[in-house]
Amino acid sequence: MATFTPGHLHIERHALNQADHSYNLSVDYTLLQDPKEGAGMNFRLHGSIDDKAVDETFFLPKDQAFDFARYVSRLAEKHGLPKSASSIAASHTFYDLMFEDVRAQLDVKSGDPVKPEHLI
Repeated sequence: MATFTPGHLHIERHALNQADHSYNLSVDYTLLQDPKEGAGMNFRLHGSIDDKAVDETFFLPKDQAFDFARYVSRLAEKHGLPKSASSIAASHTFYDLMFEDVRAQLDVKSGDPVKPEHLI
C-alpha cells in the first residue's frame, strides 16, 4: 500500500510468510538552499524494515534530485531490505507523482544544465 501527498510518500508492505519482508517507510522531502550546491531537495527516509527503525537523511542538488529513488533503495538495502524488494519505483504511480512534485518545487525545465562534476 502506498499514499502520496506533496512532500510525503508513504509505502507499507506486510510480509506474506517468514521468508518475506515487511516495511513501513515514509519519504519526506523539502526544498533546501545549500551554500555549496545551491537549490536542491533534502530527503528523509524513516520508518521501519522488518520492525527495525530506519531514519536517514540526504541532500540532492537540483540536477540530481530526480535520482531520489536510487538513493532511497540503497538506504533500504543498507537497513536489510533485499535488493529485489527495495525499489521505490515499484510503486510507479506514486513515484511519478513524487517525481512531478520534486520537478515543480525545483522549477526544473527540460534542457536545464547539469553540473559536469555530478556526472562522475
